[in-house]
Amino acid sequence: MIKRLLFTLVVALTFYTGVLGQVASVSSPNNTIKINVKLTDRIYYNLEVDEKGTMWYSPISMSTNQGELGQNPVLLNQSSNSVDQSIKTVWGTRSEVKDQYNELTLDFKNGYSLIFRAYDDGVAYRFKTSKKGELLVYNEEVEYRFWKNHNMLSKVADSFSTSFEQLYTRERLRDVSPQNLINLPTVIMADSIYLTVLESDLFDYPGMYLSKSINHAHRSYLDGKFATYPTKWQQNNFHLEVTDRADYIAKTEGSRLFPWRVIAVSRTDLEMADSDLVYKLARPSKINADWVKPGKVAWDWWNAMNLEGVDFETGVNNKTYEYYIDFAAKNNIEYVIMDEGWSDQFDVLLPTPMVDMEHLTQYAKEKGVKLILWAVWHTIDRQYKEAFELFEKWGIAGVKVDFIDRDDQLAIEFYERLIQEAAKHHLLVDFHGCSKPTGLHRTYPNLINYEGVHGNEYNKFNDEQTPSHNVDLPFTRMMTGPMDYTPGAMTNFVQNDFHLSYYNPGSNGTRCHQLGMFVVYFAPLQMLCDAPTAYEKYPDILEFLSAVPTTWDETKVLDGKLGEFIVIARKKDNIWYIGGMNDWTERDVTLDLSSLLGTGNYEATMLVDGVNANRNAEDYKAVKKDVSANKPLHLTMKKGGGFVVRIQTK
Repeated sequence: MIKRLLFTLVVALTFYTGVLGQVASVSSPNNTIKINVKLTDRIYYNLEVDEKGTMWYSPISMSTNQGELGQNPVLLNQSSNSVDQSIKTVWGTRSEVKDQYNELTLDFKNGYSLIFRAYDDGVAYRFKTSKKGELLVYNEEVEYRFWKNHNMLSKVADSFSTSFEQLYTRERLRDVSPQNLINLPTVIMADSIYLTVLESDLFDYPGMYLSKSINHAHRSYLDGKFATYPTKWQQNNFHLEVTDRADYIAKTEGSRLFPWRVIAVSRTDLEMADSDLVYKLARPSKINADWVKPGKVAWDWWNAMNLEGVDFETGVNNKTYEYYIDFAAKNNIEYVIMDEGWSDQFDVLLPTPMVDMEHLTQYAKEKGVKLILWAVWHTIDRQYKEAFELFEKWGIAGVKVDFIDRDDQLAIEFYERLIQEAAKHHLLVDFHGCSKPTGLHRTYPNLINYEGVHGNEYNKFNDEQTPSHNVDLPFTRMMTGPMDYTPGAMTNFVQNDFHLSYYNPGSNGTRCHQLGMFVVYFAPLQMLCDAPTAYEKYPDILEFLSAVPTTWDETKVLDGKLGEFIVIARKKDNIWYIGGMNDWTERDVTLDLSSLLGTGNYEATMLVDGVNANRNAEDYKAVKKDVSANKPLHLTMKKGGGFVVRIQTK
């Protein structure tokens, strides 16, 4: 009997050890990227790229009021699935997004699962829970473990209340201060592979940050960090500052899907600038978006309404807005934004006495132009029922919602709630002072743009906005989704010659560097930041701005290097637009047009840096040239320079 019991125990222990040590795996469709999952005291996964270990086994767990998910895991079942489809976009950088992946689902005892996906350009995983009642999440363990002290490109935040508009910094993993909070996206330069940490399908849950692992300070480990749940707050002008927090990060439903933890894998810089991972992982559209119309916007705030040569005093008044509306109507610009000042800042139902909203909305309607109204986030959150009914009555097209500057669970709930309510009244939403995109624009296509970037507005306050920073953005921030940088400065400065002005702002780099942004930067609602009269001086520039689309049928990244330069081609209705942007180093680029053009004769209309643009950043020239598929196009980008090219059948 004793021998039989001992034998049974040995067999049981052997089986138990085998189960806990087992490895499940899933590979990308092209078999170049692989996730291995190991079960021991916790759930661990690693990442292999091209048969090389790229990230060491990193733990996954979640601490809740209904158990420790991922601690001492007991696997009940595993299944796999493969998907190969195309997603038709409502609007985007392409009309269809290829969605091909292999999926592994692991079901565990205690009512939870982990879902892993492997794409040809990245990996992702998420928790799924099947709990009853309310679930309090005290913490989610997310960790990224590397053997080497890799270089990292990231944005450092001071706290969980942040503008999400920091400059990118470059440092090594082990040099990161454990006190720093790091915004996503974050790029890990793992030898010859770029790994970009992202998240997608974030709802009813706080956004994720990274920090240096305190428990492994001497190692190259990064931990996920989350703002705890706000319980008290106070108004400080435009902001609601959190004054007290609970001991949990989320209070949510027990049965749900949690956000995707994403690592984009890029072998070249060009692949970074052409990623759809966040979009593919987001929930499909929940609304009928036939009424959603992307377009360009004449913007009043950045240029401080400084119109030149007019016979009226400019400012927040009817005459000024009539001028903006007339300018938009003449130049194929679909929208005019009425930014801060059109109403009381804390009561959008109280327009300023200097504007007659009934008159302006009717005036805009007669001109075929639509208006977008600015609002402080906690103001519109308090008043959206009455405000959206009034805006719909006026014929307002959308709202620009500003100064959220948080992504704890309550803030994330606000984003989605406001978009849903806006959709009921056919209102577009442009979020400023907001966190990075996480795919909500796919779920609600009336979310037409996000800020979350150190954009042109900072040129009113400092000289930190360099061409190198601008060229970082297509490889970093734009991996998450649309970006409201607000391009188009017509006052431009060469290196070390920037003149700070709040009321007459300019930009570092050449004028064509700014024009290149209208192609390089994806913004379905794309603002023209400068004054109408600044553009009206230059008919060739205005002709380009009138014609350039804001959404695209096809996109190809032609050339570029992180932080140095970028060249992107985008197609709309059989017309190709090519945009280039450069850092402070002059360089020649050669554009191979064979992948863009078919047989036949084509004409290129170009705005390029002038020969003296290194001395005068506003120097440019307009050129027309016959081009063909078999003849490369050679261009020079001056220091801080750029270009735009429009190619169509001759």
